Amino acid sequence: MKKILIALIKKHYNRILQNWVASLVVFFGNKISRARIKTLVETSLSTLIEVVDSSDYAKADQFLIEMYNLSAEHNLDLLGVSQVFSNGRYAIINHLEEDKELQYDPLIILGFVEEIIEQIFARYAVLHQDTRMKELEYDRDRLKQKLDMNQQYLHNILHSAYSAIMVLDENDRFIAWNKGATNIFGYTEKEVLGKTPEFLFPDDRKYEEELNFIRQSVKTRGFFQILETERKAKNGNLISIQLNVSILTNNAGDYAGRSVIVRDYTETKHLQQQIDQSEKLAVLGQMAAGIAHEIGNPLTSISSLVQILQRRADTDYTKKTLVEVKDNIDRISKIVRELVDFSRPPGLERSIIYIDEIVKTALGIVKYDKRVKEVDFKTDLAKDPPKISVIPDQLLQVFVNILFNALDAIEGRGKIKIKTKFDSVNIYTHITDNGCGIPEENIGKLFEPFFTTKTVGKGTGLGLSVSYGIIKKFSGDILVESEIKKGSTFIIVIPVDEN
Repeated sequence: MKKILIALIKKHYNRILQNWVASLVVFFGNKISRARIKTLVETSLSTLIEVVDSSDYAKADQFLIEMYNLSAEHNLDLLGVSQVFSNGRYAIINHLEEDKELQYDPLIILGFVEEIIEQIFARYAVLHQDTRMKELEYDRDRLKQKLDMNQQYLHNILHSAYSAIMVLDENDRFIAWNKGATNIFGYTEKEVLGKTPEFLFPDDRKYEEELNFIRQSVKTRGFFQILETERKAKNGNLISIQLNVSILTNNAGDYAGRSVIVRDYTETKHLQQQIDQSEKLAVLGQMAAGIAHEIGNPLTSISSLVQILQRRADTDYTKKTLVEVKDNIDRISKIVRELVDFSRPPGLERSIIYIDEIVKTALGIVKYDKRVKEVDFKTDLAKDPPKISVIPDQLLQVFVNILFNALDAIEGRGKIKIKTKFDSVNIYTHITDNGCGIPEENIGKLFEPFFTTKTVGKGTGLGLSVSYGIIKKFSGDILVESEIKKGSTFIIVIPVDEN
């Protein structure tokens, strides 16, 4: 039977090929070219002959793989491939039925052909399903990997962001809390999850109203923004923040919670206050310079008149009184000169100077501060000190800042001593007060920006930080020694000029 079927296919090969191709062009002509269809049919007939001859259906596997690739390329489903085999079956059977020389029962031959084609198609269907399952598994694994990567990426963004990023559910309870939030507020994620946000709000009715307004605004408008408000950290400190809140919705579009992004505005606010204060001081400095100039002119005239009167005085009392007047005029003139010098814009060029000059100028400025009530200023300046290379105005700022801190420490009453000494490497300036002293735990924080133990409005915490930066720029250092209720000593170390 095999040999008869093979002989019949070969005998009618061209007509079977022609009819099979023509029928497939009708079905797939808009997807597959005629040349490609002809190649497919030729391969199909060759495979069919080979399978019939060997009775080994594995011989068809390579053909089935090519068939699968073709179907995938042209988006043919299993039904479309079934059409290819069905058209081939009809093309073969029609010609076998028309063969008048056929010596065997056509039904037996037709049944044999049907069985072979069904077996080949069944094998293709298994291949198709196995391959599709593997592709689906691959796609699933690839999508899962991509989803995992996206989730990790979002997780990294969420937890590495500098700003606080928080998420609250529809019941107003925290369900997400990043490291930025921990850094700003001090609470860990474990401490916060499941809680409502009231614990972050200061104890004031206006903040309770603010929270209610946020909840309502987000639900009605979808977002809310506050450029400046306050929240309470874990340590009880109030933090200035900027707030952006956005609504979260579920698949049905209903309210499902809100996301909150918080930016710590405290440092920016301090910097702005410092800038505002600097601008005020600059204006006051210009006013002071103008006033000093106006005072200086009449003082010069008064001083000249006093000198004339001194020469004409005829009694000891008058001479003594005029001397006191002259001394006080000189004192006023000195204050005016120092005021003018201090209000000048600072220079930025280094100069080779003696440190005594800066110490005396700083003392002259601080002595007349309103905080001075009963202060005993003492100096112990080293003889013949080496020169130093510094920016005089900046070093003066350092000494004035530290002296003002000493005044605050003694509350305007007490002793302040300035002592200088030197070796072959450095000059050391000791500024000592007998004030309240500094707690040991605060000494390491003194030079941090915005660290201050003074009450609000009494200091910004930038004076020592700026001073430390200036001295470091001169390759020096500032050391601190202190004892509670006994006083503090700030030691300014500056390298000597080697030239």
